[in-house]
Amino acid sequence: MYRTYAYIWRDLIRWSRSPLNIVSTLAMPATWLIFVGCVMPVKYDNYLNFVTPGVLVLTMMTSGLSAGTSLMFDKTLGYLNKFLSLPAPRESILLGKIIFVTVRGLIQCTVILVIAILIGATVLPLTAYIGMYAVLFIFGLVMSSIGATAVLYMKDHDTYAAFLGLVSMPLYFASTALISYENMPLALQYISSCNPMSYAIDAMRDLSAGSFPTVQITILCTLAIAMILICSRRFNNVTMH
Repeated sequence: MYRTYAYIWRDLIRWSRSPLNIVSTLAMPATWLIFVGCVMPVKYDNYLNFVTPGVLVLTMMTSGLSAGTSLMFDKTLGYLNKFLSLPAPRESILLGKIIFVTVRGLIQCTVILVIAILIGATVLPLTAYIGMYAVLFIFGLVMSSIGATAVLYMKDHDTYAAFLGLVSMPLYFASTALISYENMPLALQYISSCNPMSYAIDAMRDLSAGSFPTVQITILCTLAIAMILICSRRFNNVTMH
């Protein structure tokens, strides 16, 4: 765990030295929150309350998928080979990357949540926020593992950037982020019900309503464990050749 912490701290220092990157990663979800949550003429009692979980999950998804970008830069710039020459276990490199990206996503989600409250979202009990952060953390593990696994199959940053463009927005729009299941076309309902984003969003809405989303959390935990194992196996196979 000490070696994993060293990799987390290294990425945290590098991220903190790029204030423009910090602002840019918050710009898109903040824009979605303000212009969609406050401006869209949707028939909900408080659409901002409805859309805020979706924007938080979008923030975490964007942060999670950036694990692949960070890993690609380390690979192309030669840092990964230097890390592999150290006596630390290979898994600590990957685990450090996944945990850092997830924690960074939680920090970004905190900023978005504060903005949501300032512009009119309902303040929830502390227990609801604790549960929401737990869901975001688990979902972050899922997305960062997916991002890291995908980049291990690709050779350059441009290919991964194309992958991000192909995956990120379709995942968001094919979820319950902007509209509930009953208001979707039937085909979109089936697609959304298989989308991990929908599980995270629905779980956070249930927590906001005071109920515990056992099914959604169980599915997300299963996905997180499965993706971390798949990612670790792929990472070991790639770095041993």
